[in-house]
Amino acid sequence: MKLYLLNMIQPVGDPPPPEVLEKVMADIFEIRRDLELEESWVFGHGLHGPEASTMVRLRDDEVIATDGPWAEGKEHIGGITIIQVEDLDAALKIAARFVKATGLPMEVRPFHGEV
Repeated sequence: MKLYLLNMIQPVGDPPPPEVLEKVMADIFEIRRDLELEESWVFGHGLHGPEASTMVRLRDDEVIATDGPWAEGKEHIGGITIIQVEDLDAALKIAARFVKATGLPMEVRPFHGEV
């Protein structure tokens, strides 16, 4: 089995209206429940916007922490899901379910090594 990180890419700005968001969240909950039953779910959660980030860097020999984000952009990682599946094809099928539920793009990235 391999571990994959699914990054949900969100536009910067306000969330959708409550009536839209409620449906999306219900669909995401259903996907998570299915993944738990398949024993593919490892972890997942939404993230605060990039304005809540802190960057930690090495400057000369000193560690410096500064308010984020580290890059300006029109999109950011809005949430992550870690899954454990057989291969990339299986991970892509799961990502497709999230994309259909949210309408948002999803980055699929494998971890090094196997579980």
